Amino acid sequence: MDQDFIRDLFAPFGPVMVKRMFSGAGIFADGLMFGLVVRDVIYLKADDANRADFEREGCAPFSYTRGKKSGRPSEHALPYWRLPERLYDDPDELAVWARRSFAAAERKKFAPRKRVKRKRSNSPRPTKNSAGRRRSRS
Repeated sequence: MDQDFIRDLFAPFGPVMVKRMFSGAGIFADGLMFGLVVRDVIYLKADDANRADFEREGCAPFSYTRGKKSGRPSEHALPYWRLPERLYDDPDELAVWARRSFAAAERKKFAPRKRVKRKRSNSPRPTKNSAGRRRSRS
């Protein structure tokens, strides 16, 4: 999909940058990615606040398959949902959807990160002696 076309399409929303990524491109505003373009299809960021809008329109999330070469394929979905076809002809309504997706990207950026629990190992952890050097526990 042509970058100029995307910039023109999102003009009522505001200025956007289109950056090539992997097999597609990201759509950015103020340094934050809120859209994705893959195989000439535009997807917008969704979360709990705007996902129902996409579902009502019959849209689906962007998904891809991993592990084809290993013989253990698995499907993975990203939080980017297909832009409803009708919005390509309604730039003002597309701007509303883009603002909601940008807000979803902002919420994700400022959300507290979940801590990943590490699996405990059975080996003893080294401790520091009085000189500050590590020594093994015995």
